Amino acid sequence: MSSEASSTTPADLEADMLAMGRRARAAARALALAGPEARTRAIAGMARALRARSDRVLAANAADLEAARSGGMAAAMIDRLALDPARLEGVVSALDAIAAIADPVGVETARWTPANGLDIARVRTPIGVLAIVYESRPNVTADAAALSVRAGNAVILRGGSECLRSNLAIHAALVEGLEAAGLSPDTVQMVASRDRAAVGFMLVGLEGNIDLLIPRGGRSLVERVRRDARVAVLGHLEGVNHLYVHASADPAMARAVTLNAKMRRVSVCGAAETLLIDRTAAEALLPLIAADLTEAGCELRADAGARALVPTATPASETDWSTEYLEPILAVRVVDGIDAALDHIARHGSGHTEAIVASDPAVIERFLAEVDAGIVLANASTQFADGGEFGFGGEIGISTDRLHARGPVGAEQLTSFKYVIRGEGQIRP
Repeated sequence: MSSEASSTTPADLEADMLAMGRRARAAARALALAGPEARTRAIAGMARALRARSDRVLAANAADLEAARSGGMAAAMIDRLALDPARLEGVVSALDAIAAIADPVGVETARWTPANGLDIARVRTPIGVLAIVYESRPNVTADAAALSVRAGNAVILRGGSECLRSNLAIHAALVEGLEAAGLSPDTVQMVASRDRAAVGFMLVGLEGNIDLLIPRGGRSLVERVRRDARVAVLGHLEGVNHLYVHASADPAMARAVTLNAKMRRVSVCGAAETLLIDRTAAEALLPLIAADLTEAGCELRADAGARALVPTATPASETDWSTEYLEPILAVRVVDGIDAALDHIARHGSGHTEAIVASDPAVIERFLAEVDAGIVLANASTQFADGGEFGFGGEIGISTDRLHARGPVGAEQLTSFKYVIRGEGQIRP
């Protein structure tokens, strides 16, 4: 499926989806053998084609935005959906960066010779066929395609219906880049049907042709995939991220990091959603932080201790401590030291990104060691929770799983491995 269409019957849609799976499997085999140079040419070609097609992509996105506004989509979701020339150039630049990173396929990660004399190497290999289901963000189409190709995987993409025009316009450019490099257009396929049944067919694996399913979106999408999938899933759950300001924090740093962590871009999954601040620092520092946030347009929802210092804040409910707002809203709690902060994060965090501002080295190291999350930061904004900022070129998302991959999922995290063993006629006694 490469143009906007919907199957007329469930049987037609199922047949279309199964055919996509078979084509993806064949393309994955060819891509794995194509070599790093061919994969690099393909990704670079994707970037060139996307730049050349920028007017068509922006026009398609404008149509998606008009429909989204008419349908009453929330402002945070519209921000995730929106492209402009600068954002689109950022998408293309990410493809350039992915083309420039080292190809992970075939890299030896370890090599040794045990007592039996065998030469054993552990070597990175492609996973095979990926299926990625996502919402709102059209940049995911380009990032996911390029990272999948960099890792030697074919991929089937199914974006949200709210950005279908944008995704199809981007996909057309990606296919142009693949073909220019001599690779199959089936390497990156886009589900063009708006029918949600398409996701159901992907969840059961397309007759064994999907090796890994990656959901990227809201809690309802991720929970459905985890509940119903019959293939391996790499989860990207919501970012209920905390910023903890310790009593030893430099006040100027604490103010700057808090403002950036929340307000740089509120709709990204790396935005801070809860501020925890030590009681011994709160009297002097919290009113200043609150003033910064309020001036930037942020609503504060606070516990009693914080409201005593910031009377304009509204009372926080219990649900506020576990909410990913993706809006200019921040929950604020005054805590009694690092033990209370760690306890709050353990109870309410989603395992995505957690940060501390402090100058006490022992406190910093304890926080980094004890917080259970894919990303933990000291004295830096949570908004750095991004594969591009890690030097990955881009990311599929931030994995909140504990197995296979955790944190930003780049090309390396989209590989598996095999053991390559060379002998000299050994037989086992």
